[in-house]
Amino acid sequence: MDAIRSVLVPIHKEGYRFIALFAVAALILFWIADPLGWLGVLATAWCVYFFRDPPRLTPLRSGLIVSPADGLVQAIGEAAPPQELAMGEEPRLRISIFMNVFDVHVNRIPADGEITVLHYRPGRFFDASLDKASEHNERQSLRMTTADGGDVAFVQIAGLVARRIVCDVFEGQKVQAGERFGMIRFGSRVDVYLDEGIVPMVVPGQRAIAGETVLADARADEPARHGEQR
Repeated sequence: MDAIRSVLVPIHKEGYRFIALFAVAALILFWIADPLGWLGVLATAWCVYFFRDPPRLTPLRSGLIVSPADGLVQAIGEAAPPQELAMGEEPRLRISIFMNVFDVHVNRIPADGEITVLHYRPGRFFDASLDKASEHNERQSLRMTTADGGDVAFVQIAGLVARRIVCDVFEGQKVQAGERFGMIRFGSRVDVYLDEGIVPMVVPGQRAIAGETVLADARADEPARHGEQR
């Protein structure tokens, strides 16, 4: 039974209607021609895979900031947070995580605390891997006060083929690290903005796992890390 459960990963609630649509399309394609029907089956299987929602084991300790998204740590640098979050115009450390269409797209809270600001802004649909996507693309911005008094922002950004940002939290809500808060369909990016003085624990090119990978540690006093492919 445990082996079966390890294979049958839960599906996010947002995926059921899409899976049903893909399955109906596959049946119609079978009616038209068998080869087309099998293509529909493959597409349906991919849709199930896309909306998977596997459980995660979140490290719990004050000061830790865990990744809100699965994907590639694309860039780490200084940037001003979105104006709608009222965090000032001074640049902060920003960690950008790019999700391709094969990554898990369920997003998770990066730390224990309280959501203080939520703001949705419509926009363009540039490739999420481009730096200008942070400024011009459709986005859902969230700001939170962590349990130890820190100030963290994380921004869901729609990508080239993404056309729907889902955010299930509200202002004033108490949240926990690793808790699910939404998702983005179908290929996108999440930016995380940290307080001054916090050093990243990841490097560009590293794969991050939502709810598990530690992006930063407010208690750490080590220098920024460097990495190389081996």
